[in-house]
Amino acid sequence: MPHTVADIAKHVRGEVLGDPTAPISGFAPADSAKKGDLTFAETDAYFTAAEASAASAILIAGDRTSATKTLIRVKNARVAFAKVLPLFFAEPVLEGQRHPTAVIPNSASVDDTAYIGPHCVIGEHCRIEARAALLGGNHLGDNCVVGEDSKLFPNVVLYARTQLGKRVRLHAGCVIGSDGFGYVFDAGVHHKVLQVGHVIIGDDVELGANVTVDRGAIGPTVIGKGSKVDNLVQIAHNVQIGEHCIVVSQAGIAGSTKLGNYVVLGGQVGIAGHLKIGNQVTIAAQSGVMHDIPDGGKWLGSPAQPDRQTKRQWLALHQLPELLRRVKELEKQLAEQKAL
Repeated sequence: MPHTVADIAKHVRGEVLGDPTAPISGFAPADSAKKGDLTFAETDAYFTAAEASAASAILIAGDRTSATKTLIRVKNARVAFAKVLPLFFAEPVLEGQRHPTAVIPNSASVDDTAYIGPHCVIGEHCRIEARAALLGGNHLGDNCVVGEDSKLFPNVVLYARTQLGKRVRLHAGCVIGSDGFGYVFDAGVHHKVLQVGHVIIGDDVELGANVTVDRGAIGPTVIGKGSKVDNLVQIAHNVQIGEHCIVVSQAGIAGSTKLGNYVVLGGQVGIAGHLKIGNQVTIAAQSGVMHDIPDGGKWLGSPAQPDRQTKRQWLALHQLPELLRRVKELEKQLAEQKAL
């Protein structure tokens, strides 16, 4: 559906500089934009490319002006970019359909507006709420809850008693609620400890492809509302992740660790078990966390330390070859003086 520049500016609460009636029918990067497209620019280099493109309008922040292009000026170009994309790339509406290959027991409660795709298996006493969508090949154990407007992409598995809030998105291959890694060693054998807890995922959580979340040994594993988890992340049993956290790909969080709100874990971060990570903590990529971290601050390294401390150590390490060379030279001079 085409829009005008004025329509888009109103949608993002922006200011039009140029022709507000110009029609906009798509959104594209500057290097492939054509007439009728909107593009956006955050930096001077991108703005130069956008001005040279065939795009009809540019989404910008700041005080840039253009003699050749219509501009939509906003407070934050990237935020506006996120708001504009759904106008041109809306997800298909899937409501009220039941594929004939789906298995739905009589005890399950499935809202009339929910979509159940091909080869889905829903356990006993599950509840699928309004406008939720199971896209295909999904397996839900008994007593699961899928909240309103949540979406399970193909081959997502929910073990028994998993609870999903509203607007949760689980990408392909997620496994939620599998056994925690619990064993006791006795008489030369690792004996399994039954994992009888479950998983609770709050509203507006998104988990990337092939994320695994283990159920609690007894109580729940919890992911707080608004948190976003990248692909290939492992969240162990009884972990509690606070609200609005970011966990980047290949990170691993060991059992019973608690993350506060607004925590950021970089890629391949490893966190040992039974730790407490405070609110608004940022841990840089490939760091290994072995002890509790208080609120705030940036941490880096393995074992993780405050980032400035780690950087000083790294800088000293880089200077070590030169220091060794100077020590060797001083030793040589001292030996020569003694020989006189």
